[in-house]
Amino acid sequence: MPSQGFRSATLATAEPLPYVRAMADDLITTGLCAPDGADLEALAAMTDAAGLVVPADASGRERLAPYLREPRDRLQGRAAALLRPRSTEEVSAMVAHLNARRIALVPVSGGTGLVGGQIFTAAEPAPSPVLLSLERMNRIRDVAPEDGALIAEAGVTLQAVQEAARAVGRLFPLAMASQGSCCIGGNLATNAGGVQVLRYGNARELCLGIEAVMADGSVHHGLKRLRKDNMGYDLRGLLIGAEGTLGIITAAVLKLFQAPGETVTAMLAVPDPSTAVSLLHRLRAILGDGLSAFELMAARGPAFIAEHFPEWRDPLADTPAWRVLLEMTGPAEWGLASRVEGAMAATMEEGIVRDGVVAASEAQRDALWWTRETIPEANRKVGAVASHDVSVPLSAIPRFIEDAAARVARVAPDLRINCFGHVGDGNLHYNLFPPAGGRAADWLEAGRLGSAEVHEAALALGGSFAAEHGIGRVKAAALADRLDATKLVAMRSIKASLDPNGILNPGAVLTNR
Repeated sequence: MPSQGFRSATLATAEPLPYVRAMADDLITTGLCAPDGADLEALAAMTDAAGLVVPADASGRERLAPYLREPRDRLQGRAAALLRPRSTEEVSAMVAHLNARRIALVPVSGGTGLVGGQIFTAAEPAPSPVLLSLERMNRIRDVAPEDGALIAEAGVTLQAVQEAARAVGRLFPLAMASQGSCCIGGNLATNAGGVQVLRYGNARELCLGIEAVMADGSVHHGLKRLRKDNMGYDLRGLLIGAEGTLGIITAAVLKLFQAPGETVTAMLAVPDPSTAVSLLHRLRAILGDGLSAFELMAARGPAFIAEHFPEWRDPLADTPAWRVLLEMTGPAEWGLASRVEGAMAATMEEGIVRDGVVAASEAQRDALWWTRETIPEANRKVGAVASHDVSVPLSAIPRFIEDAAARVARVAPDLRINCFGHVGDGNLHYNLFPPAGGRAADWLEAGRLGSAEVHEAALALGGSFAAEHGIGRVKAAALADRLDATKLVAMRSIKASLDPNGILNPGAVLTNR
């Protein structure tokens, strides 16, 4: 490729929020270099004209800007350039060059991450990194229903994987509200959860093998379709959930399941979280392992929906204090509809369930799920001051909800709480909001105090403050403070071994502490 006269340039960014500035001293961003014009020339030569974007002019800045924002608009990133490779070979060459030059590399996927793993902020002292997007690596390489497997490149959206599985009569069960835009690479990098973890597990459990580019540019060729493979350490399991800090996942072998012959979806009113947990166990006893989703929602979530989506109609007659959304799947011969209706009748007689509806059509099923999946969007419209992704043992869910509310009330009594999530696997999203009419920007300190209390409430019950969203940059300092010392040392040793120059997503997951 002929010389294009590249010069080093960085897209200017807005002043970060106060709590983002506070992270700066903790991030591992030392000893890294900024790319110069020669580096950009070399990287440009490794791909086509669309494979490198630099913010040297208005057009470049405009193209780069969407990659520097995250869904909640809490973090603003910066970058010296954006790489958009077409193949694993191009990724390998690019990473090898960046490693040799000690230039930081931040992988970006669908941009739906909520903990800043894809955002290198203005608060970080190191030179601006190069971003790596695998959006053009978006091919389904193979579909093998006889092996129960599908090979997808990292830039394939989750929805496209679901559709490819459906086309051959199979199911890929990972599912979440952002599935139309989130990508498999990011799903695996964060070990994403979603609404069907109860039955099928997190992303790690849904992946048989991966292809990945390591920090030195070498390629791990691990696209095996095996259910059993004990040939050495589980590099697949290590790279999944590492948020791009140990290697760049470029493709994966994903598990396919038999498509369900029947799906039954219901929304039930319950008086409190304790009753919801009792209902979960009761339904499992009645319905067996076919229960694939069990979502809990406090009344605040539907109230926010009603406020910002006035066309919404509550499926339940009277808005309850708490509700659950459950889904049962299985072969047609199981007679799921009658079993679910029978279970509802039994639990109503026992006083566990107070009201409920069962979807009688696909449109009604979509309407029930719309209520659950619109809560995050309604939250964004209201404006949260702190969001949490915690998990606790199932038996501790009622205690956590009670304790967290009491803790928040002591330090920030005016904040509103919206609690919802995947109660079937112990994962709750516990978000804090300013009082009605308040501006989120005016309540950030209250949100910070409340957030610390929410994390303490989860940890005190043997839980975690990182269930399915990852650690990213937002939670890295908290992880360093609270993680088991032996595990932290082991993590640092693994990072130093696989990425000795520290170029892979510096500042994410691990800090200098």
